[in-house]
Amino acid sequence: MTKIISLYAPFFEASDWHAAIMTSAGLMTVLTLAIMECLLSVDNAVVLAAQTSSLKDPKLERHALMWGLWGSYIFRFIAIGLGAYLIKFWLVKALGAGYLLYMSIHFFYEKHQTRKAPADDKPVVKQRSFWGTVAAIVLLDVVFSIDSILTALALDNNPVIVLLGGMIGILAMRFVAQGMIVLLEKIPEILYMAYILIAFIAIKLGMSLPIINIEVSNTFFSIFVLVAFLATFGIHWWRAKHVITKKAPVINSNK
Repeated sequence: MTKIISLYAPFFEASDWHAAIMTSAGLMTVLTLAIMECLLSVDNAVVLAAQTSSLKDPKLERHALMWGLWGSYIFRFIAIGLGAYLIKFWLVKALGAGYLLYMSIHFFYEKHQTRKAPADDKPVVKQRSFWGTVAAIVLLDVVFSIDSILTALALDNNPVIVLLGGMIGILAMRFVAQGMIVLLEKIPEILYMAYILIAFIAIKLGMSLPIINIEVSNTFFSIFVLVAFLATFGIHWWRAKHVITKKAPVINSNK
């Protein structure tokens, strides 16, 4: 019981809350985590939409998502408290850094593979009861959030900052899922940027190992995120302009 209290006591520490919401560095980190949560949860949003659609009732769908949201929050609270304790051990840090780096490399590897799926291959969603749908939503959130929690804990060891970033990200994802999907369709480079950031976080976590003992400040990381966003939009603008220039028709002036 004492161990459990020690795991979750930081969530109620005034100093941790002050660092999270009363300092510019804390607020920037919370915002960064919320954005990362949204970017990494687009697939989650699509799957959740498919799960709730089986209820065939907009009112029940909204209620299922709301109950699922509370279930996700409870799981985050439990997982972050446990993870914040485990990630203090260098072996867990090393494994976490390796896994995050694997995630990033695997994403780019998969993107370069040519996969052709049948045109009529549509996902089949099993129809469930209301509470069965809620349970499925929570379970999916648990599976999808493991990467997000590990990424967040690698970025900051303040459990309040990690919890706030995750909660805001989950809530935002519920309301802006469709907008995020549309945005990624229009600017697909953003998803690539997200996995570049994950690779950077893996390096950051690896550098904090005792054998290296180099700490990269969250302020520097927030600046890096801002530069990455600006570079991403710049690359997208350049590519779009380049494509338009190549497709522009040639006008024959000798007519």
